[in-house]
Amino acid sequence: MEVRALTKNVRISPEKARHVSRLIQGKPVVQALAIVDLVPRKAARLIGATLRSALSNAENNADLNRNDLVVKTATVNPGPIIRRFRPKARGSAGRIRKRTSHLEVVLTDKQ
Repeated sequence: MEVRALTKNVRISPEKARHVSRLIQGKPVVQALAIVDLVPRKAARLIGATLRSALSNAENNADLNRNDLVVKTATVNPGPIIRRFRPKARGSAGRIRKRTSHLEVVLTDKQ
């Protein structure tokens, strides 16, 4: 059985968040939680919150055991981009793109 959790519009670029999501794919949930607790990145904290949400969904809604779960996928998709402008030389303006992400974690029980 698959259980998922989705966090939308997180203020981190997808490129930075994918570094952490690649670390936990295919790992048991207990090991993935240890990884996100030890990695010193903002993305690890955000993906860890999504992973804990998927874990509680599995335990409370689907009555699955924590030790039997594996992270099937941890995907980071781009969200809406907030556009800002910064003044540049000679009266021009430079565009600043503040990127957001959608984080999705899918857990499955061992088959």
